[in-house]
Amino acid sequence: MLEIIGQVDKVIGPVVHARGVEKAKMLDLVEVGEHHLVGEIVKLDGERAVIQVYEDTTGLAPGTNIYSAGVPLSVELGPGLIGTIYDGIQRPLEKIRDTSGQYIQKGIHLSALDKEKRWFYTPALAVGDEVTGGETVGTVQETELIEHRVLVPPLVNGEITWVAEEGEYTVSDVVARTENTQGECFEVHLAQRWPVRKGRPAGERVPLSIPLITGQRVIDTLFPVAKGGTVVVPGGFGTGKTMTQHALAKWSDADIIVYIGCGERGNEMTDVLIEFP
Repeated sequence: MLEIIGQVDKVIGPVVHARGVEKAKMLDLVEVGEHHLVGEIVKLDGERAVIQVYEDTTGLAPGTNIYSAGVPLSVELGPGLIGTIYDGIQRPLEKIRDTSGQYIQKGIHLSALDKEKRWFYTPALAVGDEVTGGETVGTVQETELIEHRVLVPPLVNGEITWVAEEGEYTVSDVVARTENTQGECFEVHLAQRWPVRKGRPAGERVPLSIPLITGQRVIDTLFPVAKGGTVVVPGGFGTGKTMTQHALAKWSDADIIVYIGCGERGNEMTDVLIEFP
């Protein structure tokens, strides 16, 4: 539920200065103006705040309201992410094109995951099982190659009190319920929301011992890469960095390729959108 937390004081490009801000925290997700432009609080000073807006602020005037739900900028994690193209705040660009044409409409809000699509869910636990954060409660075959594992959210633990039967469910449906020793109950859905600036906790880091076969002999021979490792490809403009990424994506023995374009030229992004699928 959104509530008004302040008003726009001045606008400097994508940065909005706000006044009269109440009930706000650093890095809270906010919506600015009557177009509900998505932004994030990056500075607080008394009743004043600085907001980084992730959309075009043209036409935004002082005095317009700023809204907040009191939650940080978050993303949806669940089946349906693979094969989808998003902008920087996880809005599905293909759906936006179908809704508003070639140009992104101001303040357009679309769910990152298809809330109507039904996925075939297979439970992996039974009533009475003890669980902790990160355990698999069930699976969904997201693609022909990828099995999506539905996990108990981090920091949740207790006993399974109810599990959904095998069948088709949407990402919003409850597939399990837990109860801890304090009597607190929690529902597990096919999808979860998670703050973008908070890393997902991991139990341990697996040692790097398996090579990633890139399909490029010069890399595999002289600069071998390990699965789970990190590499950088430095170089000036036009020296082939993006083409190297293309080659790795096409021929390496990775199961999933995630491409993040930041500061890319338009023609390069067009090439990516045409070639990668």
